[in-house]
Amino acid sequence: MESPPKLGFFLCISYLILFLSSFFLLSSASTSTYGTHKVSLKLYYESLCPYSANFIVNYLIKLFDDDLISIVDLRLVPYGNARVGRNDSITCQHGPSECLLNTMEACAINAWPELDGHFPFIYCVEYLVYKRKYTQWESCFEKLGLNPKPISDCYSTELGKKLELEYAAETDNLQPPHKYVPWVVVDGQPLYEDYENFINYICEAYKGPAVPTACKASSISVI
Repeated sequence: MESPPKLGFFLCISYLILFLSSFFLLSSASTSTYGTHKVSLKLYYESLCPYSANFIVNYLIKLFDDDLISIVDLRLVPYGNARVGRNDSITCQHGPSECLLNTMEACAINAWPELDGHFPFIYCVEYLVYKRKYTQWESCFEKLGLNPKPISDCYSTELGKKLELEYAAETDNLQPPHKYVPWVVVDGQPLYEDYENFINYICEAYKGPAVPTACKASSISVI
């Protein structure tokens, strides 16, 4: 039996916060176990894209299963298929609301640069996008106990625009160029349409001294 929607959402977010807290408290131990051989994982996405939201909510979250996140350097780039026009104006694929949320998520990454700071907020927003309730995105501040002021200050000043223009330049200069979103890149190599199997590629790319439990699973296939 499924939990009621609000309770299910609260439990999901609470689990994520608890896990991230535990993970970062043990980060020094993880470093000694796995060394510094982290695999780069970059996600180029846009906030209102249903495929991006689905990937974050149902696939990217698997990074936090077992100890897989210990070997990953995750970078989120909220820009996607937007376009920069005259006077540095930005037009987003899914309209002004997407530009707003792209910037809010960029501001969150800037305000809380550690993964345990910005990822719960972005996950919360994208969960609401996934559930087609993105207009309730501001509720994520209260649900996560976050102060909204750094984000609102960022958005209302030139900082938010500056961050998005930086993400625009990074996205537009990808080689090979991105073709769609989500665009997932592991150690510089785009995964194209096989992005849902990103864990396989992470495990294949990892060259550290100890193999994480997630990479020992029988479901991991040889690439």
